[in-house]
Amino acid sequence: MPTKPDLTTAMQQLLVEVKATLPLYEPATFVCGITNTDCQGCPKKLLEMVDAEVSFWEHAIKNGRTPKFDELRRFGKLCLSVKRSLIRNKILAAD
Repeated sequence: MPTKPDLTTAMQQLLVEVKATLPLYEPATFVCGITNTDCQGCPKKLLEMVDAEVSFWEHAIKNGRTPKFDELRRFGKLCLSVKRSLIRNKILAAD
């Protein structure tokens, strides 16, 4: 039976998945869609928020901080919400 990872490992795995899944560093996603009348949530601001969280957790883990379960859950929930918004705005394809 596989064992569950500790919180630091789980956060590191989540960070890797987020960086692979969300277009955090693609220039086209950091353009505000003001001309797009169908915009549901600002993709630029949402991705900036996720990028700030990714940077924070990479730095915090590097400095020995262990995330709490609630912090891990909150970050995962944030990333899932941003992904859904990007799908609604047709920036990401639905799985």
